[in-house]
Amino acid sequence: MAIHPTAVIDPAARIAADAVIGPYAVIGAGVTIDAGCTIGSHVVIDGPTRIGRGNRFHAHSAIGGDPQDKKYRNDAHSELAIGDGNTIHEFVTINRGTDGGGGVTRIGNDNWIMAYVHIAHDCHVGDHTVFANNATLAGHVEIGDHAILGGFSGIHQFCKVGAYAFIGMGSLVNADVPPFVMVAGSYAKPRGINSEGLRRHGFDADRIATIKRAYRALYVAGTPLAQAREKLADDYAHATDVRQMLDFIERSGRSLLR
Repeated sequence: MAIHPTAVIDPAARIAADAVIGPYAVIGAGVTIDAGCTIGSHVVIDGPTRIGRGNRFHAHSAIGGDPQDKKYRNDAHSELAIGDGNTIHEFVTINRGTDGGGGVTRIGNDNWIMAYVHIAHDCHVGDHTVFANNATLAGHVEIGDHAILGGFSGIHQFCKVGAYAFIGMGSLVNADVPPFVMVAGSYAKPRGINSEGLRRHGFDADRIATIKRAYRALYVAGTPLAQAREKLADDYAHATDVRQMLDFIERSGRSLLR
């Protein structure tokens, strides 16, 4: 274990033998850091926080802090769980969960989180996402796998962003964004599907064409949401990607962004 002599480590923290802890880092009680992690200079990690394997935290990130929720009163169940292989850049803040939101903020695997991102209490972030600089999640937000959030974008509390969605730079999102959909603007509006992102992830032309047709039925045809859902279910029941969109719509707690 390589721990800089200026780092402050609580005796109750559990740190893997090969972890690297940089100058002036502060690791609190209830923190678990698994193998292969690098903790940069001046990083602060409060507990209870569980950190998986191979994560890298850049300087001055603040991880596992108290929820920024006025209802929070040292809740009995308040923790942060981070998976494997994440890169978390400078001045990122990630808060623990609250009793009212299930108690756990979760970050998946292989996420790329750039400087000054904020992830609030009770958020659930999937795998392989990209958060550009200053992207911000309010509480209770869900972000699907492979989603991309542009710089200075903001997601309203309790909103969901589906897998492979793309949130444009500076967008303010106040409703749920289905999988594969690209939105932009303040407030954000649908702009099509994330075609380039899908191609980069190996979606072939037929799959992308099917998603485009589903998008047109949902957004371009001008039909009410219930009627659009029926059309998707009737015409594309065989298409796994469209089924993913329909499942997302079924789970939507806020209104769908249309």
